[in-house]
Amino acid sequence: MSGQIIGLQDWFATPPGRYLLAWEQAQFDEAVADIFGYHALQLGATEIDGLRSNRMPHRWLALSDPLQQPARAALFTDFAALPFAANSLDLVVLPHALELSPDPHATLREVERVLVPEGRVVICGLNPASLWGMRQRRAHLYRKLGFGEFFLPEGGEFIGYWRLRDWLRLLSFEVESGRFGIYRPAVRSEAWLERCRWMDTAGERWWPIFGAVYFLVAVKRVRGMRLLGAEWRRATARATAPVPLAGKVHKAEHAD
Repeated sequence: MSGQIIGLQDWFATPPGRYLLAWEQAQFDEAVADIFGYHALQLGATEIDGLRSNRMPHRWLALSDPLQQPARAALFTDFAALPFAANSLDLVVLPHALELSPDPHATLREVERVLVPEGRVVICGLNPASLWGMRQRRAHLYRKLGFGEFFLPEGGEFIGYWRLRDWLRLLSFEVESGRFGIYRPAVRSEAWLERCRWMDTAGERWWPIFGAVYFLVAVKRVRGMRLLGAEWRRATARATAPVPLAGKVHKAEHAD
């Protein structure tokens, strides 16, 4: 299987796809706007511009499928072997890149390798414990029986929110924020999606962990390392300032 879900681009053009895309784009715009540094990378999902509100001078889009024809410049690479030095990137965003990857563990380990200490990773993924996830599992069962169709694109494997947090913790990431979204039922009609608009507000209040998609921001921690602020310069200046020597002062007084 390639690193991309079959039919993902076409699915994003459907009513539920546009609904999902709008929510995720808004989350990325808000999350990355105030993350500072020099080098940022997005892995996959050309339909989402996860870095458009970020102001880092060097931003890249990486894709794993050379057959794709992205609308903007991109580099093609294996997500498990990124062409960046260790500790060289300040931000990596992964819109569905893990669930679309043939080896999500290797992809996440590679993200940890290329991020600088205190660098951030921003991830969104489909939630298996949701109405959309349940409909997709039902479709897999029906397909084995010879009928039925998928609501979401067929490829890829859902990764649960808490499972992903465990993976991040094992790699010494600390989750800074996490949230769920998309509470309308798994329907294809735009009219029915609009009729169920009220479920977004109700879902955030009454059943937040059952949103169709989750979104989280995590920071790479390095044990035993503490970043120094501007205060260290003042401390260094005090330490290197000339200090009068008591012996020299004493000799000068004796000579008088």
